[in-house]
Amino acid sequence: MKKFLFLIAALAGSFTMNAQGIDLGVKAGANFSNFQGDINSDGITSFHAGLALELNLVPMFSVQAEGLFSSQGAKYDNAFGAAEDINLDYISVPVLAKFYVVPGKLSLMAGPQFSFLVNDAKDAFETKSFDLAASGGVELKIIMGLFAQARYNIGLNNVNDSGDADIKNGVFQLSVGYYF
Repeated sequence: MKKFLFLIAALAGSFTMNAQGIDLGVKAGANFSNFQGDINSDGITSFHAGLALELNLVPMFSVQAEGLFSSQGAKYDNAFGAAEDINLDYISVPVLAKFYVVPGKLSLMAGPQFSFLVNDAKDAFETKSFDLAASGGVELKIIMGLFAQARYNIGLNNVNDSGDADIKNGVFQLSVGYYF
């Protein structure tokens, strides 16, 4: 019986130790987006919000995955010369490597972002349903789970499905969040 209780206590302790290496949080912030490529456009301001999961592997390195609703796009002059907003809404899944410059406080992050279109600009141009981006940024853990991030996502593929112009997303994000 003592061996059984010891085994239960050891397993419970190992689960507790593993749970200390995982941080779950929420985040939201502003998107400053524009199109890059064969389109003359101006930037728009929008938002993003979602969940963040950080897996702490070693003290100076972790992996962060997020699930975000991200509204982005641009403003451009249509064929009639009128300014028109192109709003593209995505479910974005960035998977970022985080390198801590100051342990537990300041980190640099980089990695791919996979985005799936949920709402497009129906009148502007035909939009591809998938967008791949390279992301890079910085995170500051402020106090007691509160954090702030700045990140730039540069599109790697053409989001224009009609093929007549090469159009890529470019999004600068400022976020605040809280790890539980």
